[in-house]
Amino acid sequence: MALFDENVTITPAPRRRMSRGAVVGVWALAVALVVLLVITFLPTSYVIQRPGPVYNTLGSAASADGVEVPLISVEGAETFPTEGALDLLTVQVVGNRERTPSWFELATAWFDPSRAVVPIDTVFPDGQSDEERNTQSAALMVDSQQEATAAALTELGEDVGARIAVHSIIEGSAAEGLLEDGDIVIAADGEPIDDVEELREIVADSDGEPVEMLIERDGEEQTVSVTPKETEVDGEKMLLLGVNLMAEYDFPFDVTIQLNNVGGPSAGMMFALGIIDTLTPGELNGGEQFAGTGTITGSGDVGPIGGIRQKLWGAKDAGAEWFLAPEANCDEVVGHVPDGLRVFSVETLDDALAVLDAVREDGDLDALPTCSAG
Repeated sequence: MALFDENVTITPAPRRRMSRGAVVGVWALAVALVVLLVITFLPTSYVIQRPGPVYNTLGSAASADGVEVPLISVEGAETFPTEGALDLLTVQVVGNRERTPSWFELATAWFDPSRAVVPIDTVFPDGQSDEERNTQSAALMVDSQQEATAAALTELGEDVGARIAVHSIIEGSAAEGLLEDGDIVIAADGEPIDDVEELREIVADSDGEPVEMLIERDGEEQTVSVTPKETEVDGEKMLLLGVNLMAEYDFPFDVTIQLNNVGGPSAGMMFALGIIDTLTPGELNGGEQFAGTGTITGSGDVGPIGGIRQKLWGAKDAGAEWFLAPEANCDEVVGHVPDGLRVFSVETLDDALAVLDAVREDGDLDALPTCSAG
């Protein structure tokens, strides 16, 4: 029996042609994949902000040598044990001018409530080097620690001998040739100057007229007249003297804050609360885990910060139940509070202490200010 018949011709079955719709679909998919591949490598003009590390001001942090040391330490005064946490929060930036996030990374961040896509110029100003940015950020952190210490000790009734000193003069500014580095500003237009904001307000209200400044230079008092210049800052015109000022204090004992690789002024309020808790008996937070953010002045005023939505999520992820937010940031808070986190609005150090007192003593939390729409 023959297995094959050489006289039989086998004709293959006809191939089914793809429908027109299927062809269009295949081409559309191919084009989409090519476009996705291309934009993945195209440069962007944005960076991503996300929650950064969380530090308990009542705990420890790594020193420059990598050794764990108390984040806040005091020499020359009695200190007391603490419990719970007073967390300060940070924001990490994904990307820089050398390497921006891909469009795919940006698209992913858009759908993550804990992240924000922001123009690169808001984080890395054009013309500013990384070294300049880091130096400025470190200086702001040092100043923040000084202001926090002053606010905390003032709250505890200590005399900190506040004075406002000229740290540097901007080239070509109104103050060039009139003020000098190290000058102590005592008064302006007859008003005593206790903090930087007071001088800014006097200059802003001058209508461009000369501001009479009483200063101390090399141990002697003298009067200097400086006419503010109108300058454009972030698209807004304002009157400026063109000086960088820094508060100087005479603290009655040494307070050291150890926190490496973190810059900026936004931890000021939490530093102040941590110092107060360290220097007073009992548990300021009732043993609870608080988190918060906000700049602070030596007189105890709490100011706004950046990246508060990322900090809310950082607090939530760290396990905090209570959050202290600057009142000036409330418009960014409303509608973006993670479940399980209760936010209180504060304008001063006293406001923050009132929240801690209420939680510690089972007070009426509903009577405390919160962030609300409008």
